[in-house]
Amino acid sequence: MASTASAEEVQLSPEEELGKLLYFDTELSTPRGQSCASCHDPEFGFAEPHQNLPVSQGVLPNMFGNRNSPSAAYASYSPDFSYTYDDEGQILYYGGQFWDGRADNLIEQAKGPFLNPLEMHNPNKLTVIQNIRISDYAGLFEEVYGSGALDNVDTAYDYTAEAIAAYESSAEVNKFSSRYDKYLAGEYTLSEEEILGLDLFNEKALCSECHPSSGNEPIFTDFTYDNLGVPRNSGNPFYSLPKAFNPQKSAYIDLGLGGNGRTEIVTPENEEGKMKVPTLRNIGKTAPYTHNGYFASLEELVHFYNTRDVELKGWPAPEVATNVNTEELGNLELSDAEEKAIVAFLRTLDDE
Repeated sequence: MASTASAEEVQLSPEEELGKLLYFDTELSTPRGQSCASCHDPEFGFAEPHQNLPVSQGVLPNMFGNRNSPSAAYASYSPDFSYTYDDEGQILYYGGQFWDGRADNLIEQAKGPFLNPLEMHNPNKLTVIQNIRISDYAGLFEEVYGSGALDNVDTAYDYTAEAIAAYESSAEVNKFSSRYDKYLAGEYTLSEEEILGLDLFNEKALCSECHPSSGNEPIFTDFTYDNLGVPRNSGNPFYSLPKAFNPQKSAYIDLGLGGNGRTEIVTPENEEGKMKVPTLRNIGKTAPYTHNGYFASLEELVHFYNTRDVELKGWPAPEVATNVNTEELGNLELSDAEEKAIVAFLRTLDDE
C-alpha cells in the first residue's frame, strides 16, 4: 500500500478507481450534496474541512455528529478490532475503526455513514444502490464485481463498501510524501528545531509510547485506545440536537470504547473514556483535535499534554474521569521552547 509517488503518478486499479468515484459522489446522500470527502477532504489530510466546527456536520442543516471526523488517510493500516494482554495481564484492545472501535475494519466502517441520520441520512441501503445504478460509473461497478453486481441490494452495498475501502487503501490516499519521509530517505534535512522536536517526541515527551516513529514508513500510532483526560467541549453542537438523536442533551458523556456497544468483547467499565490513538500523519492539516474537537490548534494540544495535571494551569476536569492516562502525559515539564520544537516536528509529518 505504501508509496512515495505523488497523486498524479498513482495508477489506481479498477476497484480503487470505482472506490474513488464513490468516495467523491455527492449524489449518494439524502438529500443530495454530501459525499465521503465532505468530512474526509484530501486537502485537509482526508479529515474534516470545516475547521471552525468541533464536530462534523451532516447533510441536513443543523445536524451534527457527536465527534470530529478522523482522517481516512492511513486508516487502512489499522488491524481488525481485537485484543491482547499486556505484561501485567491486563486486557489491551487495539485496531478497528471509528474513535470507539465499533467497526472491525475499513469495509465495515464505510457502511456506516450512508445510513447514519446525522451524516448522509439515507433511509436504507436501497436508496444508496438505486443512485449508484443510475450513475455514470454503474458500468465500472459491474466491470469490477461482475455482471448483475448491482441487482441484489445487500450484496451491492457490501461491494460499495469494499470499493471505498480499496480506494482508502491506495497510494493516492496513503502517500508517505511528508518531509519526514524525505528525511528518512536522506532527501531532506530537518532543522535544528525539528531535530530537537523529534528527540523530545521519542524521549522526554513520551509521544512515541503511543505514536511510534520507528521503521521506514511509520504510521505514528500503535492502534490502541487511551483516555487522555480531554475536557468536555461545551461548544459541541451535538448537545443541542433533538432528543430523538441525543436523549441526554447537554448531559451527554462520550464513553468512547467503553460505550461502543460491543459488550460481548469489551468490558465497558474498564474502557470508559478511551478513544482510538490516531495517526499523527497530516496532523498539521487536521485541526481541530481530539474526538470532540476541544483543541483548536496543535500548540494547544501539545500544551495540554505537557501541563494537564499542573494545578496552576487550570485545565477543566476530564469528560470521563475514570481510566485517565496519568503515566505518559500530564506534567512532562517541557519548556515553551520544547513545546514549540515538538510542534515543528509534528508539522513535518504532513504529506506534500
